[in-house]
Order: sequence, then structure tokens, then C-alpha cells
Amino acid sequence: MRKLITATLLATLMAGSALADTKLKLVEVITSPERTETLKSIVAKFEAANPGTTVEIISLPWGEAFQKFATMVSAGEVPDVMEMPDTWLSLYANNGMLESLEPYLEKWEHTGGLTERALELGRDVNDTAYMLPYGFYLRAMFYNKKLLSEAGVAEPPKTMDDFVKASEAVSKLPGKSGYCLRGGPGGLNGWVMFGATMAGDNKFFNEDGTSTMNSEGWVKGLTWVIDLYKNGLAPKDSVNWGFNEIVAGFYSGTCAFLDQDPDALIAIAQRMKPDDFGVTTMPKGPSGKAFTTIGFAGWSMLSASQNKDLSWKLIETLEGPEGNIEWNKRTGALPVHKSAEKDPFYASAQFKGWFDELADKDVVLTVMPTYLEEFAFFKDSLAIKTTQEALLGDITPEELANQWADYLTKAQQKYLANKK
Repeated sequence: MRKLITATLLATLMAGSALADTKLKLVEVITSPERTETLKSIVAKFEAANPGTTVEIISLPWGEAFQKFATMVSAGEVPDVMEMPDTWLSLYANNGMLESLEPYLEKWEHTGGLTERALELGRDVNDTAYMLPYGFYLRAMFYNKKLLSEAGVAEPPKTMDDFVKASEAVSKLPGKSGYCLRGGPGGLNGWVMFGATMAGDNKFFNEDGTSTMNSEGWVKGLTWVIDLYKNGLAPKDSVNWGFNEIVAGFYSGTCAFLDQDPDALIAIAQRMKPDDFGVTTMPKGPSGKAFTTIGFAGWSMLSASQNKDLSWKLIETLEGPEGNIEWNKRTGALPVHKSAEKDPFYASAQFKGWFDELADKDVVLTVMPTYLEEFAFFKDSLAIKTTQEALLGDITPEELANQWADYLTKAQQKYLANKK
């Protein structure tokens, strides 16, 4: 009897020790101090509900995240859970690195409360949920009311021509510019939106897989962006600006216009009075339409995780209605739960521009071809290098368009060949 008690006690102590040693690694890649603190707060609730389990949060700066995470993976430092941008999903899912969340979603009590778009986008690769989106990023136009008034601009621009004229007026003010250009990391959205809007079409490929990016319409749109910079309507150093720089450029009053997702509201609302800025729909092009990018990000489980059930519990905590709404209120994405629509926070005037876009039949929501394995490199490396070269006059708009078209054609035709 004594031996049995001793063995039972020893097993209990060993189990407790194993539990105490359980550590999950979580990587975030779209980082800011506010986001990290919010993440820590939600993770603390998970740790409290799962005694003995700790979560190590690894924060990678967004501008270097793609390369840094690839380096981690090649070194065998694979986390249990990671923040997954839409542009990375295909790359890591098709390489077998992500665990299917379908078995967990089948049993999860909140799956039925997710929006249809959340499940659709989470299953972007092979109709399998290799990630669960936490929110949507939809671009709209911030405008500085004070700067527009000083420049004699009566209202925010409704068309691309209005946008150029307003930017010209603001740029005549000492030390001011019209547009906060994102010439550095993460800048592709702006090029795609303005390019498609000037082209009047957001089609990326022909049926045979050839890219449309070097078509006359797209070249016209890419040239439009380059001319904004060359004509002095954006700050000279904006050729290197990333997210933090463009947001700071706006709230500091350096430039009057900023196209961004709701996450930019975090820093802007802290530093500007509500009456000093507004958010409106993206300006429309010659076709009468605007082509606004919509993106998403979420949480994925790595297939190499040795603690899959606990990893799912962590995702549950992050993605459940309480955690998801808390996260999105602080990060600015639009939540994935239908119940969020009833939250007074999203009925505020600050979100009107985005909801106006969703209701405007002439605003075409544009999803970039993130299903391509090669897209992550295109967005986070090739696009940055080539657009900066074009802005500085080292290559022509046509050369920029041809480089993009060559790369994307190869990727799309490979994709189509693999589908046969």
C-alpha cells in the first residue's frame, strides 16, 4: 500500500513538474508597443486559466519580420503559434508547416459566430483553415482638416484629380506635403490601389496566367504614384517610410493625407483631437470606381508544435469574442465575430469612413493574389526594391511594371500548372 501511495505521489509530482515546464512560443510580426501590450494582457488570461503553462512572446519588427522569421525557421526555432499575415499564408501552408485548424473549429463553440468572410479567407489555401483570421484591414483615406482649411481646400477629395489638386495646394504651405507616401516596407497596397483605380480594373492576370501589371492601364497608375513623389507632393524622405513613419507624418501635420487601415487610429486618436481629422472613402478614378485593398491577418498553429492542444487553447483565448474584440479595439482591425457589429465602439464616427466604403457600390474591394507561394517575397522584398528605384528615377515606370509582370507571370503559371 505504501509503495502504491509513493508511486502515485511521485507520478503526481512528475506530472506537476511537466506541467510547470510547459512553455509555448508565440511570434507576433505586425508589431507596435500598443499591440504587444494588448497581446500580453490577453495571453496573461490564458496563463491564468492554464496554471503551469507560460507563453514566451517573440516580437519581430514588421519591416524585418519576413526575413527574421525565415531565419528562425531555417535555424529550427519554430514557435507553437504565430501571427500570420495573409501574404505569408500560402508560403507556409503549402510547405507543410501549418497545422489544419479544421478539427478544432468543428468542436469550437464560437465557430458559428464567425463571419462568413473570416472562414472563407482562413481557408484560402486548399480550402483548409491553416489560419483563423482575427480581423480585416481595409484601406480608407485619413485627412487633416486643419491643413486642408489652411490650403483653401473646402472638402476631402472625391476623385483622383481632386486628390492631386488638394495635395498641390497643401504642398505650397511651408514644410507641408499632400500625401504620406509609404515608400518602404508594406507600401505595396498603395501602389496596387492607386494603380488599379487609374487603370479602372483590379484584374491581376489573364486566363493564360500572364500578368496584367505591365498593361497600359496599370503603367498609367504606377506612373501616377511616381509623379506624386517626383512633383514634390510627398515628403522627400518618404521613399523610405514604413507604417510608423507615415502615421507619424500624418499626426504631426507633415502631410494632409494618409491611406491606412483602422489600426492607424490607435496612434492618431491619441495625438489628434477628433475634430482635427476625418476618414473618408478612397478617391475614385476615371472609371468612377475606387479599388480599395482589403487584407487580413490571424493566428496559425505550427505543425511542429509539441503542444497542439494547448496551442489551440491559446488561439481560442485570442480568437474568442472577448479576446478578439479586445484585440481589435486596440489594434484597429475590423473583428471577425458577428456579435462585434453590436458593440458601440464600432458605431463611433471614427469608423464611418470604412463602413461607408463597405456600403459604396463604386468601391471595389481588392484582394491581392496572396494564394501564390511567391507573393510574400514579392510584397516584402521585390516590390520595395523596385518601387524605390522607380521613385528615385533609377528605373522607368515601364521597367517597374515589366519586372512585376515577369515575376508574377511565372508565379501564376506555376500555380495554374500545379492545379491541373
